[in-house]
Amino acid sequence: MKFTLLTHFKEIGKRSNTGQLVLQVLGGAAEQVRWDRMNPPARLLEEIEAGGVALVYPGAPDESSSDLSGIRQFVIIDGTWHEARRIHQRSPYLQKVRRVCLKPSGPSVYNLRKNQKEACLCTAECVIEILRNTGRLAEADRLEERFLGFIRPAGVMRGALPGH
Repeated sequence: MKFTLLTHFKEIGKRSNTGQLVLQVLGGAAEQVRWDRMNPPARLLEEIEAGGVALVYPGAPDESSSDLSGIRQFVIIDGTWHEARRIHQRSPYLQKVRRVCLKPSGPSVYNLRKNQKEACLCTAECVIEILRNTGRLAEADRLEERFLGFIRPAGVMRGALPGH
């Protein structure tokens, strides 16, 4: 199983980006591909054409497929929800890919940014859900442990605690 983080350039190097945790914990099973509107990633296009690729992206209720069978590669748009929506709209190749909508076991605990969408997960949480739902529990636990150490204590926003 492979995870491709299609990353908005503004996210690369951001301290609040959880995609970096996915890359660190999963190693070669995860990759970061910088999104470029004018130059779609050739290798990703080839992988999509070959099949077995799914885009993890929220959709209308009739599109909510939680069936993960037959998927070898998951593409996750790694950016803010505003950036992700724009990337999806401006990338025709993503609109043709099988779309998977996750049904999280609980609400997001990601708290490093304001204005988070309710019922939506950050990148690391998406990967944790997929790993759990595909029986890769040890990897999910390792990533969750790193993720929980990465975020701030519940209810703490920017500047509320020294050093945060």
